[in-house]
Amino acid sequence: MKRIILTGGGTAGHVTPNIALIPQLKEHEYDIQYIGSYEGIEKELIEPFQIPYHGISSGKLRRYFSLQNFTDPFRVIKGFQEANALIKELKPDVIFSKGGFVSVPVVLAGRRNKIPTIIHESDMTPGLANKIAIPSATKVCCNFPETLEHLPKEKAVLTGSPIRQELLSGNKIAALDLCGFSADKPVILVIGGSLGSIAVNNAVRLALPELLESFQVVHLCGKGKVDENLTSLKGYAQFEYIKTELRDIFALSDIVISRAGANAICELLALRKPNLLIPLSANASRGDQILNARSFEQQGFSMVLEEEDLTKESLLDAVLNLYKHRSQFMDAMRDSKQQNSIDTIIRLIEDIHN
Repeated sequence: MKRIILTGGGTAGHVTPNIALIPQLKEHEYDIQYIGSYEGIEKELIEPFQIPYHGISSGKLRRYFSLQNFTDPFRVIKGFQEANALIKELKPDVIFSKGGFVSVPVVLAGRRNKIPTIIHESDMTPGLANKIAIPSATKVCCNFPETLEHLPKEKAVLTGSPIRQELLSGNKIAALDLCGFSADKPVILVIGGSLGSIAVNNAVRLALPELLESFQVVHLCGKGKVDENLTSLKGYAQFEYIKTELRDIFALSDIVISRAGANAICELLALRKPNLLIPLSANASRGDQILNARSFEQQGFSMVLEEEDLTKESLLDAVLNLYKHRSQFMDAMRDSKQQNSIDTIIRLIEDIHN
């Protein structure tokens, strides 16, 4: 039987694309093994799929000063030794890495053992972990046409991001029941990221009186960020986080307001949902969400509103404009080449393995 090691972790975004590949990998009769950190989010997310999970030591490589910078290199070295031992034991035919710092020792150990490795880079420019890993990779998949300029030509492949196929089969009626909505008003879905964005949450809630005149709003606001004063407001449903019913809510939604994480916006592209992106400020990140959002804006997939420009008034103007022109965004997304990413990546895996 063919064997593949999947790796990636630290955030859900470094795991969910791996999960999206699992059904087709099983169809192609791969024995799937997962290497992640001992107690990272990846362990919890992979568990329901009953795939053998192997934990290794993981340290973060930081660009800023921290006392942990003195101890984490030892964790990385230990992680490399553990990954090397696992690869010798498991003897995989191929490794697929979704990134995050836990993946670095796995990719490096793969090279040591001459195992072909495919890396996936979600953001416009490679993060530090993938920058370290790219020289050891056989192929590097990416989401954005602009990313090709930052990658070795002989390795780069534009694939888009693997999307969980169940998201494409939502039930609008189930979502209407879940949210307590009627069928006579369009629906806005607000996604502030897994932790919830205070800036997005506040702006949406300030604009609710005007929004609810024309729309119904379902708001995924993040852990601990439900506003109890708004729980009985007609036409407004708020949830900390939604897992299995997300596909139903996507099916119900006419437009989406979202942060601009790479996996999130690739889901919107696959679902062809007209969207307003409010990227995480450059002050709070390395600016990758801003680059992601601008790429989607340039390709005609999205409208963009910078967090620094986010007010009740600017949000209302953007939402009304987006809804009015929603069909042109849907047309642009339908014609995108960044679709069918699972098929493209599976072909790469098969080619590299053979």
